[in-house]
This record gives sequence, structure tokens and C-alpha cells, in this order.
Amino acid sequence: MRTILVRRSPSSPTRGVLQAGPLRLPVALGRSGTSVFKREGDGATPVASMPFLFAWRRPGRLRAVRTPLPVRFSRSTDGWCDAPSHAAYNRAVRLPHPASAETMRRADRLYDFVAVLDWNVRRRARGLGSAIFLHVAKEGFEPTAGCVALDPRDVVRLAPLLRRNSRLRVIR
Repeated sequence: MRTILVRRSPSSPTRGVLQAGPLRLPVALGRSGTSVFKREGDGATPVASMPFLFAWRRPGRLRAVRTPLPVRFSRSTDGWCDAPSHAAYNRAVRLPHPASAETMRRADRLYDFVAVLDWNVRRRARGLGSAIFLHVAKEGFEPTAGCVALDPRDVVRLAPLLRRNSRLRVIR
């Protein structure tokens, strides 16, 4: 099992460094930094060890990405439910969806590649946070809503190391 480590930067709670073997890559973290008490909507990246489940890829973008993870190509009807009161909370859903859900085929680059992390997915608890992903960062590494985000070039470098038996471990 391979562990990919993410450490928060001492100079900024919304930035960090991802370590995977010899790779050291800058990352953006949640707008509220990291938290051991993750809750829906708090903007924090969970301090946890999270297995990789599968990946989404937007067709026609980041063509150089190769990963051993199972990959789904996103469609305009693909979404992810973030409504704690709905039965499909923290699950992939078809859009339009009757509850709050984000689209997996965004107009920007953020979800050109998404590795889904097992934060509250296989063993769900309502309100403990949803849609915790490893994905492409915004320009300038602006904070995320709780995910870990990388430069597109670094996504291409890291993707071959992502496997179902590997974990992303976020530490303080």
C-alpha cells in the first residue's frame, strides 16, 4: 500500500505540500485549512487517511493523464450530491437531481481530473462532509471547499501513482 502524504504549509493554512515518493508538489487546501472535526460546508480539508476509490476525467482535457485507478469519463448529467438530508448524500448522481448536487463536468478546469477519496463515502454519516476529492487547482492556488488541488502539470505527474490500494493522508 502506498501512502501519499499532504502536509499543511507553516506559512499558510490553505496551502500544503504533497509528498509521493520523490515527488514534492504544492497543493491548495480548504478555505478553512485542515480539521480533525470535518463537517458539511465548513470549507476544511479533513485530517485523515483516505483511500482512493476511482477517478473522473473530462473527455478532451488533460489527455496526458494516465492512472491505474478505475476511470469514468464525465458527462453533462454527472453530479455529486452534497445534501445531507438526501438518501444519495455523498454519492454520484444523475443531473438534474432533486437535492443539492454539484456538476462533475464544470465549465472551468477544476474537474478535468478528479480522484474520489473515501471521506465519508463507503461508511456515510450525514453532515460529516461530502465531495472530498483530489483535483485540479484554480489559478494561483486559491483555496478549495475542502479538497486537495494540484497544478494540472502535477496532476499528470501524480496520476500514475494513484491506485485503489493507495491512500491520501492529510496531516497537520
